[in-house]
Amino acid sequence: MKKADSAQPATINVPARQVEQPSGSPAQQAFRQAILDVENLRERLRDLRAEQAEARRRYWQQVGPAAAAVVAARRGLFPSLEEALLLGYFSRLEEEQITELILGNARALEDRFGEDEGAIIRKYAPKGHASINTPETSAANAAGSKTEPEYVPDPTLPPHEQAAAAARARRKSKTQRKQEAEAQADQRQLETNAKTIYRQLARTHHPDLERDPEKQAAKTAQMQRITEAYEADDLYTLLQLLAESGPADADSDDVLTRYTRALLQQQVQLKQEMNELKYGPNGFVTASGKKQELELRQLKRDLRAEAEYVQHIGRLVQEPEGLRDVLRQLAAEGLSSI
Repeated sequence: MKKADSAQPATINVPARQVEQPSGSPAQQAFRQAILDVENLRERLRDLRAEQAEARRRYWQQVGPAAAAVVAARRGLFPSLEEALLLGYFSRLEEEQITELILGNARALEDRFGEDEGAIIRKYAPKGHASINTPETSAANAAGSKTEPEYVPDPTLPPHEQAAAAARARRKSKTQRKQEAEAQADQRQLETNAKTIYRQLARTHHPDLERDPEKQAAKTAQMQRITEAYEADDLYTLLQLLAESGPADADSDDVLTRYTRALLQQQVQLKQEMNELKYGPNGFVTASGKKQELELRQLKRDLRAEAEYVQHIGRLVQEPEGLRDVLRQLAAEGLSSI
């Protein structure tokens, strides 16, 4: 007999996925989503910081000695150049060139290697220069505005990078500082609303207002969480509880809407911080493999060549005539710094 055809596979019934309907008012839903987005961004920022720290460690482990040699060579130029200004040997135009040479060297050390050369820059920069924070400009700024908080460097960064970050902070525009101060003031004002939120939650969840024993027990437990959060000054938990509350009133919706706006602003700041870490002057793009190895080798060759060149210039500028030849060569090439 002919073998019977194999049976067709049984149809598999896959249950249709139920679409969960969002609970709560639109203000509660928007607040919960904003909280979730901020938490996700914070987690990504933590991961990125860890990646950057590892990339920074590998980078400076390989190029650090070569970079240190350039820094030492450039710093070695200052004594000879400053002494030349005291000799009375050079013309006024040449003295201006020497001053530009000192400033260009100091700015290269700050911008490229993170060295703090603020004292040199303040000493030789033209008076009234917008980017220089002299005692006179500081006094004038203080007269027109409140005292700005002192910049606190990130202790997790190497010293040269802390100095670079401090230099960038000094160069921030007044508009940037004003915007940051306003954002901080808004955040502080929002954080003072813990008592208002506590009262709104207490009105909704206070067990004394409930007759049903079962519901009263549930409200007693919820009220305990609310009280503990308020006594611990835990604004985050209070807001979460407000967003989880049942039917919202106009007051609670208004509070949540205001905090949602603050959280959206916080998202913008977190994204800016991530972009600064990735693409800013202090960022380390985490390349890998052969390309990264080739880039690091080329960079080390460039730094070694620069150190040798600057050391050569350093030997020339120790003598007045050698310095004059260097000034002529720079002027011929249209350069004001090495």
